[in-house]
Amino acid sequence: MEEGLLPVTGSFSLLDWILLAIIVPLATALRVVQRHYSRLRLVRRELGGGKPWVLRRVPASELSEQFRPDPKLGYVPQLTEVTLVCLGPQHVIGVTSDYEAWILAVLAKKAHVMFEFGTCTGRTAYLWARNSPPDARVHTLTLDPDQTHLYKSDAGDKSQDEADALQETLDKRYLYTGTNVEYKINQIYGDSKEFDDSPYVGQCDLIFIDGSHAQSYVESDSNKALRMLKPGGIIIWHDYRGPHRSTGVFHALNSLGSRLNLMHIEGTSFVAYAMGGAKPFSNCALARFSPPAAGAAQPHVTPDLIASWTRD
Repeated sequence: MEEGLLPVTGSFSLLDWILLAIIVPLATALRVVQRHYSRLRLVRRELGGGKPWVLRRVPASELSEQFRPDPKLGYVPQLTEVTLVCLGPQHVIGVTSDYEAWILAVLAKKAHVMFEFGTCTGRTAYLWARNSPPDARVHTLTLDPDQTHLYKSDAGDKSQDEADALQETLDKRYLYTGTNVEYKINQIYGDSKEFDDSPYVGQCDLIFIDGSHAQSYVESDSNKALRMLKPGGIIIWHDYRGPHRSTGVFHALNSLGSRLNLMHIEGTSFVAYAMGGAKPFSNCALARFSPPAAGAAQPHVTPDLIASWTRD
């Protein structure tokens, strides 16, 4: 026997081969099932299933009476019937789901001044222009493809967030281009951190925040949106997907949610804020998010607290 080789003390019996033929496929199948189950758990978490996230999850009907269905007939056509360009099975970078797009289109039916942080494909701008009143105006802001050097990351922002944001600004062709509602859309180019929001303060009925998902940008865009919103207006943020994806959005909104009555809309990655009768925000700085202590309750939002945020 060659040195270093172990002696063979036996050979596989028929039973051994049978057991091997059973165990190997079972082990392979178990690994496939485990991977599939892990993916399902992730999807469920991202849809808000399981353990609640920081922001309370509510049906769309709590955002607007437009989404309160008739007990027998469902959604009322006069309130919710819109023109919609569906995404279907396609994967398009940065766009909303069909259900999310429908919500945005329905809200536009009663909006006259709308503002969007992050144009991307121009789908939201088009749906707003198509479904809003004839005198409505849609303002949409994005970074010019030739000025990507203007993007300004802060310490703590993720490089992937910057890469994703710049990828969505590579083309000036938009879904609304050449349509008969293009006249309603004001396309603005520039970095949102440098954008002068003063002409829009207290003017906007509906604002959609879906620009860079880096935390510093979400905070900056949110500060401006809160100043731009008019009493009775609504802000929608996109991509609130939990602690493992779009973390800049997650952390910034959790921080803001400790001071404002933010709602995570069921079945979506939307977070919404509906301003009541208070005057527009003049100065509402966002603090960096730090996770609340285990079991800690969210601060109780009172009229006096809101007044302190909106006081000049």
